[in-house]
Order: sequence, then structure tokens, then C-alpha cells
Amino acid sequence: MSTLDSLVLARVSDNCWHAVGDDRVIGRGEVSARPDGRRFLSIDVWRDDVFGRLAETMLPVLPKPLYTVVDEADAESADLWRGAGFEVRRREWECLIPTRPAGPSDVAVISPDEEPLAELDRVIRAEVDWQEMPAELLGPGVVDPSLYSVAVQDGSYVGMIRVTHVNRLPRIGLIAVRADSRRRGVGRALLSHALGSLHNRGVNTASAELNETNTAALALFGEFGARRVGSNLELVLR
Repeated sequence: MSTLDSLVLARVSDNCWHAVGDDRVIGRGEVSARPDGRRFLSIDVWRDDVFGRLAETMLPVLPKPLYTVVDEADAESADLWRGAGFEVRRREWECLIPTRPAGPSDVAVISPDEEPLAELDRVIRAEVDWQEMPAELLGPGVVDPSLYSVAVQDGSYVGMIRVTHVNRLPRIGLIAVRADSRRRGVGRALLSHALGSLHNRGVNTASAELNETNTAALALFGEFGARRVGSNLELVLR
């Protein structure tokens, strides 16, 4: 525990700190581990001077690297994290995509059976850097097959797409294609199918988060009319 002026900073558990002023909590810092092993830090404060004091208390005793995510439009928050020593690791664009009827394709897209879907998931996980994937996909594998559609060629699953519902908009959280089946229109067929299915259900818009360095995904979503509406920064302290 440390005291700065009238502010008391206390570690209340292994992963959580409180800042207390006038007998009430006015700031909270917490560390959580993602399924890939990375540790993400959040600091929420209700007084302007508390962020820096929590950071000064927590950072020296936490193992590195540490990560956090901020809305890039929140310049004040981003500056606070940079002031604590964090730097930008990657940027993800928040995009909205209009739905439309699925176009013709030589690639069949179907609802998956559980066992071959799990095998496809294992193959693709071995081929890509999953630290670059959305956090909800970093767990032990396929949890709910009903969220997926798969592309089939020559009787084998070669690609998959996952659509979830976040807030009011469905979100395209993953498009992944086996390395030996890329550049054959599989990703395009998967996205067309997903947007077509949503369109048939009366949904006008879907959302997605796209890594700014993933030029293939940016180009593919651009073909379907995706527009950028915001961005998030993943920051790291090494």
C-alpha cells in the first residue's frame, strides 16, 4: 500500500489495485490474461490525477510485456498510456459493411459438421500468427460451430468464416483460409455467403475489425463496400 497526498493506493488482489480518496474508490487498475498468454492492463479512473499514480504503482511490479487497447479517437487516453511508456503495436480499423445478396461462386459454402470444422481450425491455427487474431478467437478452438460457415473444395473444408452478434450489429470476427487454398476465391466466397445470409434475414449492415497491415483483408472487404468508422490501438510496454 502507498499513500500520495490524500490518495491511498492498495493492491487488493494479485491482479487488481484500487485508488481510494475520501473513503471511496476513485480508480481501479486490473490485469487480465488472454488465452494466448498475453497480459492486458486496464486502468479506469474518476479523477484526472489518479491514472499516473496507479500506473507508477503497478508497472514496476508487473511482468512485461504488458498490453492495452484504446480507442484512437480518445486522444487523451492514448496520451496517458504513452506517457506511462506504452507504444503502438498495431492498429485495427473498425469497419461497417453493407449486406447484399450472395453472388455466384464456384466455391461451395455450407454449415459445418463439428469434427471436420475442428480439424480445419487446428490446421489454420498452425499456419497463422494467432496473436494477430481477435481476442475471442484465441481460446482452445471451436466452441460453437453454429457461428461458422465453411468453404468446401474437393470434399474438404478449406476455409471458414465466423459471424457473432455484438451489441446491435453482427460482427464478422474471422475469415481464414488454408494456406494451400488461398488465392482461389475462397475468402471472397465466404464473405459473400455471410453477407448474403445476413441480407436474407433483413440485416442491412455488418461490422468487422481489420488489422491495418492485413492488406489482403482490407482489399477483400473493400470490394464489398466496407467503410472505416473508427480505429483501435493496441499498445505494448516491453
